Amino acid sequence: MRTKALAVAVACGMACGVAWGQEAQAPAKERPARLAAQSGGEAVARKAEPEERKPLVQVAILLDTSGSMDGLIEQAKTQLWAIVNEFATARQGGQRPELQVALYEYGKQSIAQSEGYLRMIVPLSTDLDLVSQELFKLTTNGGDEFCGRAIKAATEGLAWGANPADLRLVVIAGNEPFTQGDVDYKDAVAAAVKKGIIINTIHCGDRQTGASSGWEDGAKLGEGTYSFIDQGAAVVHIPSPVDEQITKLGTELNATYIVYGAEGAAGQTRQWAQDANATTVAPAASLQRAVSKSSTLYCNTGWDLVDAVKRGGVKLEEVKKEELPQALQVMTIEQRCQAVDEAWSKREGIQKQIQVLEAERQKFVTEKRKEMTGEDKTLGAALLAAMRGQAEKKGYAFEKP
Repeated sequence: MRTKALAVAVACGMACGVAWGQEAQAPAKERPARLAAQSGGEAVARKAEPEERKPLVQVAILLDTSGSMDGLIEQAKTQLWAIVNEFATARQGGQRPELQVALYEYGKQSIAQSEGYLRMIVPLSTDLDLVSQELFKLTTNGGDEFCGRAIKAATEGLAWGANPADLRLVVIAGNEPFTQGDVDYKDAVAAAVKKGIIINTIHCGDRQTGASSGWEDGAKLGEGTYSFIDQGAAVVHIPSPVDEQITKLGTELNATYIVYGAEGAAGQTRQWAQDANATTVAPAASLQRAVSKSSTLYCNTGWDLVDAVKRGGVKLEEVKKEELPQALQVMTIEQRCQAVDEAWSKREGIQKQIQVLEAERQKFVTEKRKEMTGEDKTLGAALLAAMRGQAEKKGYAFEKP
């Protein structure tokens, strides 16, 4: 029976989600972290009891999408999962953090002038597939880049944590003067700092131009880091002997997901699509995504029954029958529990394999990097350098390969 239950669970994850695709709605609004999934405005389950608070890392990424920023967007697509993986190795007080990412674009002419040529694309969210999906939708066209207004929008428009131990970061990247627009960047930065938000600035160009046009001052006032990058630089990938194995295992993880609720089909479709996007953009992105999927930061309690029960505190017996895929609807509650347990066990086994291989890969890459010359001037490198130092000041420790 155990083998049969797992086979049914896998079939639900791979096939039933497609059948539900016609019923699924557009991706739902972000729900508070670690709460039970919602469907039709009603809770399908409740947490058994309050969970101990996790450390919280919140990162708002503000990208210039004016006509000259195609290279910046490509770097963001390629390096998103490497940034996620940085915090997968972090601990604060021995605890792994929860990571929430928000995404804004600014400087695009097709966005209304009354909106400051900017828009919030994704609010602070643990749904990393959603962030990836929206990154891959970004396009560029000419416009005016109002950095002060973008920072003000993120400061006032996002649900920032209030705990002093939280790490709250804004990262804004672009190439035009930081001083443009009707909102003084000094006022916007000061308001952010008052909320405990650190402002990091990344100028797409040379150091001196960024410094003389306000980018360096913005970071200084924001208690953050000023970086300058070459948006046209290719992201360097050091291949290792285990890359193919890691990527293959990342794909195999998908078979351990069991869709449920109104968001099930949409969530699974998004997962598959982001696997494909990562593969298309660069081998490094596909590899890093597989590693992310093996970490606690990759969590899909809103559409995956396994994560909902094992990580979201959802009681399986309280999930409405009609919220389940057809194959689970005909099971007894004991059989459903068995199917979820076996899918979870298989997932953990694959994740552990990836983590062992990733440790091996990191050692290989570290040695190869010693032979390289030149400095990495990409968006990901700038982000990682800034975020790691600021996290360490908040008491985070990072595992070393």
